Amino acid sequence: MTQPSLSTGLPTTGDFFRRGNYAPVADELTEYDLPVDGAIPPELDGWYLRNGPNPRQASAHWFLGDGMIHGVRVEHGAAKWYRNRWVRTDSFVADFPLYNSDGSRNLRAATSNTHVVNHAGKTLALVESSLPYEITNELETVGAYDFGGKLADAMTAHPKICPTTGELHFFGYGSIFAPHVTYHRADANGELIVNRPVEVKALTMMHDFAMTAEHIVFLDLPIVFDMNIAIGAERDMPYRWSDSYGARLGVLRRSDPFGDIRWFEIDPCYVFHVANAHDEGDSIVLQAVRYPELWRRASDFDVEGVLWEWRIDLAAGAVRERQLDDSGVEFPRIDDRLAGLPARYTVAVGENSWLRYDLSGGTAVRHDLGTGGAGEAVFVPGHGHADESNGWYLGYVYDPERDGSDLVIVDAADFGGDPVATIHLPRRVPYGFHGNWISA
Repeated sequence: MTQPSLSTGLPTTGDFFRRGNYAPVADELTEYDLPVDGAIPPELDGWYLRNGPNPRQASAHWFLGDGMIHGVRVEHGAAKWYRNRWVRTDSFVADFPLYNSDGSRNLRAATSNTHVVNHAGKTLALVESSLPYEITNELETVGAYDFGGKLADAMTAHPKICPTTGELHFFGYGSIFAPHVTYHRADANGELIVNRPVEVKALTMMHDFAMTAEHIVFLDLPIVFDMNIAIGAERDMPYRWSDSYGARLGVLRRSDPFGDIRWFEIDPCYVFHVANAHDEGDSIVLQAVRYPELWRRASDFDVEGVLWEWRIDLAAGAVRERQLDDSGVEFPRIDDRLAGLPARYTVAVGENSWLRYDLSGGTAVRHDLGTGGAGEAVFVPGHGHADESNGWYLGYVYDPERDGSDLVIVDAADFGGDPVATIHLPRRVPYGFHGNWISA
């Protein structure tokens, strides 16, 4: 079975993630000195870590499985090891209620299955409903991380690191009581310095947001919390599409983090993942994968998401929207050194391929993976000049013919060409979500 994107007509939620490479693996493994086809660039020295759901028991939805990190250590042109480890949160180790006795959320109860990021010397496994969990680069769980007791909130799975200031920007959401959303900022040393509420009309599924050099942009979109599903017998994602909620983008100036948020109405849609955003004169340009609607009757994926652009004219108070491509894609990534700045390229996952979009020219180059199902592609910069073509894209690719997986390395200067190296892993890596390269 090849992997569709989140949006390429997946079967119903109760079925697709139990088959093929969506099915979990049964145990943890460590293997050394992995076989390689081609040559690993000697400049690569670090860890590639990727998170995803790997439920120990059957669950109602792909998003609800226990988190498992799959990692490869690359050093001196060799693949030193592969490891997979569950994130051992408090609720993984023992029964840990979702709510405290006073009715507040228990933020240490977590699946930690969505992302893994590194900031201020700490590597954090993330899920948006809970606190982050710190892990080591050898994938051992250290414990829940609350920024020295200063974070009493969930943390988005999509924080943004400013390449200029080193600050970590993120938000938390999930409370059925106002404020439903809170914006947070940590400085380059990991000290939490900003916590401010964001006023929204209801609790919505705010999965991602955008950052520019001067602004934060919140996505208040019409997939709304449904209490009847939350308290129902079947564990499903407790959110549904709303025809009446509307859709809007909220703009906050980074220089005034406690100031007013300006809201701009847009056509109803949903966005799981932002590619990038940047300032351009009096405007903000934002690119993301857009769904025309989602989860009207069930939390499945029966419509495609495609790459769109929003141009927020701050002077005129208006937004222009346009579709950039018609290919079904998901998981867009850029060179993270350009987060919040003008980036030329974003690479997204298509069907059996990676697609690199030239955001300045509107063209796309496809890296064909044959029958392989692709995971997210992460950019690793090369030494020397800071250029988006000087580096490599890394990602896990499933090979259905041998029911196994590889870590594929593609030269950014020859994106459509053959991989420079393919690291063969000792087991398949189930389809998952997000990861990062952590440089040694």
